[in-house]
Amino acid sequence: MVKESNYIIAIDGFSSCGKSTVAKALAKELNFAFIDTGAMYRAVTLYFLRNKVDFFDESAVREALTHIKIDFVPNGETTHILLNGEDVSLEIRKMYVSDKVSEVSAIKQVREVMVAQQQELGRRRNVVLDGRDVGTTVFPHADLKIFMTASPEVRAKRRFKELQSKGDISTIEEIRANLAHRDHIDTTREESPLRQAADAIVLDNTNLTPTEQLKFILDRYNKI
Repeated sequence: MVKESNYIIAIDGFSSCGKSTVAKALAKELNFAFIDTGAMYRAVTLYFLRNKVDFFDESAVREALTHIKIDFVPNGETTHILLNGEDVSLEIRKMYVSDKVSEVSAIKQVREVMVAQQQELGRRRNVVLDGRDVGTTVFPHADLKIFMTASPEVRAKRRFKELQSKGDISTIEEIRANLAHRDHIDTTREESPLRQAADAIVLDNTNLTPTEQLKFILDRYNKI
């Protein structure tokens, strides 16, 4: 069990709920570090795909993980993620990575290594982390826990718009199927499944703007 010495805000929830967007804004507002745990799993997935790592071969997975170094680098208003020194911030958001990230995230060895890295990052200073199991597994004693959700259709439309802006040609039907697939794996996997922590505050942002979402969390933060 990790004993947090700094202030920890955990934001968990389903894919394409806008967790990273509000977490980044919150971290900026509070001058906290922002850690996108989902991006870490995406970076691992990208490495596995590039190097043709067999997800079901425990020894191959274990060996591959020893060659992966992930860093976060602030750059103005954004934070870039580096995989072994390469900026992969855009590449990890592509659909071919999205199609496999939940499978990779469900691998026990992957979660153990990533959780350890996330806990180490959280020991250094005040942080906002977003992901699937931050408030339940990574930092179960986080000072503030938010669980985000939204209607499946709204999530699909948001994801579609995001991918379009980056030149991705995925269809809305493909995105709906991808999100449903990821939801199933995330909520049913054996290792750290996606679930709402008992002491988490639910934020359904189906009909909320980013500004309203940030205010919702800041109001809860100021109360404690």
